[in-house]
Amino acid sequence: MDPNNETKKTRTLLPTPTHLPGNHASETQRLTSPKGPGCSWLVVIAAVSASLSGLMLGYEMGLTSGVLLQLRSVLSLSCREQELLVSSQLLGALLVCLAGGPLLDRYGRRCSLLLSAALVVGGTIVLVALTSLVALTLGRVVVGMGTSLSGTAACLYIAEISPRERRGLLVTLYELMLVVGVMLGFSCSYAFTTTPRGWAYTFGLVIPPALLQMGALFFLPPSPRFLVTQGKVEQARAVLARMRGRAKEDVADELRDIQVGLKEESEHSFWELFSSRANLRSRLVTGMALVFLQQATGQPNVLSYASPLLRSVGFDSDDAATLASTGFGVVKVVATIPAVLLVDRVGTKLFLCVGAIAMGTSLAALGTLTLQSHTHLTSLCKSQTLANHTDSPWDLNGTSVELDSSEIFSTQLPSHWSAEEAQRTDAETDRSWGLDSEKTHVELSSSLKWASLISLLVYVAAFSISLGPMVYVVLSEIFPMGVRGRAVSVVSAVNWATNLLISMTFLTITEKIGVPNVMFLYSGMSFVLLVFVILCVPQTKGRTLEEISKELASKKNFEVNLFRQAQPQETLIRRSPSTECPAKI
Repeated sequence: MDPNNETKKTRTLLPTPTHLPGNHASETQRLTSPKGPGCSWLVVIAAVSASLSGLMLGYEMGLTSGVLLQLRSVLSLSCREQELLVSSQLLGALLVCLAGGPLLDRYGRRCSLLLSAALVVGGTIVLVALTSLVALTLGRVVVGMGTSLSGTAACLYIAEISPRERRGLLVTLYELMLVVGVMLGFSCSYAFTTTPRGWAYTFGLVIPPALLQMGALFFLPPSPRFLVTQGKVEQARAVLARMRGRAKEDVADELRDIQVGLKEESEHSFWELFSSRANLRSRLVTGMALVFLQQATGQPNVLSYASPLLRSVGFDSDDAATLASTGFGVVKVVATIPAVLLVDRVGTKLFLCVGAIAMGTSLAALGTLTLQSHTHLTSLCKSQTLANHTDSPWDLNGTSVELDSSEIFSTQLPSHWSAEEAQRTDAETDRSWGLDSEKTHVELSSSLKWASLISLLVYVAAFSISLGPMVYVVLSEIFPMGVRGRAVSVVSAVNWATNLLISMTFLTITEKIGVPNVMFLYSGMSFVLLVFVILCVPQTKGRTLEEISKELASKKNFEVNLFRQAQPQETLIRRSPSTECPAKI
C-alpha cells in the first residue's frame, strides 16, 4: 500500500478550514505573546495552571524531612514507623499509577487534573484533622494518589497544548514549579518547627494551590490532541486557533499533522506497549530504565531524610538541620532556571550527561567525607542498635552526636555500662590525645560538616539541572499519541515503585552498610546513568511529536540512532518519502 496515496485519501476527508468569527480573531491577537512564534498567553496560562501540580508535589516532598523530625517526637516513632510515614505517599502514588492510564486516555488530561486536585484537598484535611499514625498514613496515601495523577496528567497536557518551538520550555515549567514547591516545603517546615502542632499547619498550606488549580481548570480548554481522539475536530480547530495565534493555514497544517499521526497510532492497544510493533517495547524499556536510574541515584532520600541526614554530619539541633535543609530548596530553584531556559536550545541529552557526571562526583566526595567523619545511623533514627555505633556511641572527630541515654544505654548496651562511665571513658581518651590533637579534631569536624553540606548542595543542583526536568521532557516526547497516556502511566508506576522501595528501606540499608557506602552506591548508579543516556536516550529537540514518533517507529532508525544520536531534523525531512509531517522552521 502506497503511503502517499493513503495520505492523499486522508487529506481529502479532512474538513476544510472555516473562518473564525471576528471576535475570536481579535481575541487571538490580544492573547498572542510577543515572545516566540505560535505561543499565546492562553498557552502560558494553561501551562502555569497545570504546573501547579508540580508545586503541590514539590511541596509535599519538601515538607517531609522537617515534619518527620516533629512527628517522630510527638508520636514516638520507631525507624520502621518513620519509613512507613515517608513511604505512604509513594504507596498512594503507585496505586493510582496502575489505574491512571485508562483514566487519562478516556476522560482527558484536564479532567484528571481536576480529580487529582480534589484528592490532594481531601487527603490534606485528614492529615490536619487527625493525629495518629494510622490517620497520617492514610492521609498521605490519598495525597500521594492525587500528586501522582496530577504529575502525569500535567506533563501530558502541557506537551499537547504547546507549540514545538516552546514545548521543552513549557514542559520544564512543571519541574520549575516542583522545585519552587520543594523550597516552600522546606521553608514552611522550618517556619513551624517550634509552633505547637506546626506539622499540621505545614500540611495544610497545600490546600490553597489545589483550590486555585481547580478554579483555573474550569475555564481552560482540553488539549487539541485529546479532542481529536474524541472525534471533536472542529473544537480542536478552535482551540488551536486560540492557542497558536497563527494564520488559518498554519492551524490547518498542525491539525492535519495531529490527525495523520493519530490515524497511524490509534490502533495501538495497551498490550502492544510490550510488543515490537512500532518499537513500542523498546521505547517503554527506555522510559522505565530512565526513571529507575533517576530514583536509584538517591535523590528521593536526600529530600525525604534531609534534616536527619544533616544532623548526622554535624548540625546538632532540629532547628539547625531544618534551616540548613532549606538550602536544598533554594539550590533546586536556582539550578532549574537555566535548564528551563536552555532546554530547547541545548537539548535534553547534554543536560542529562552533565548532570550525571556532577552527581556521581559529588556523591563520591560526600561518601569520602562521611567516611572520614565516621557518620553512623545514630543521628538519622532514634531506634539504634549497638552495631550502629561500632565500638563507641560518640563521634571520633569530636562532633557531638545526640543520643537518648535512657533509651540507648538502658536497652542497647550491657547492664554494667552507664552514661557516666561512657562519658568518663570519653574524657580519658580526649586527654590521651593531647591539647593539639583536640584542636585538630574540632577543626576537622567543622570543616567536614560544611564540606558535606556543600557536596549535598552540588548533588541537589546537578539533579535539578538534569534528571529533574529533562526526564519529564523525554517521557512526553518518545511515545505515540494513541498510547501516550497508558505508556507514561506504566513508566510512572515504575518511577513510584522504585521511589517507594528506595525510601522505605533507606534507614534499614544505612543501618546495615553505613551512610558512606550508601553514598558510594548512589555515586555508582549516577555513572551507570551516564552510560545509559549516551547509548540509549534519543535527542528530540527541534521536532514535532509526530516527527519524533515516526522516527522512533522505524526499526532501522531506532536501532541505529536511538543507541547513538537521533538524526537532525533537516536530514529526517530530506529522507522522508511522504509529506505527512511538513517542516515548520
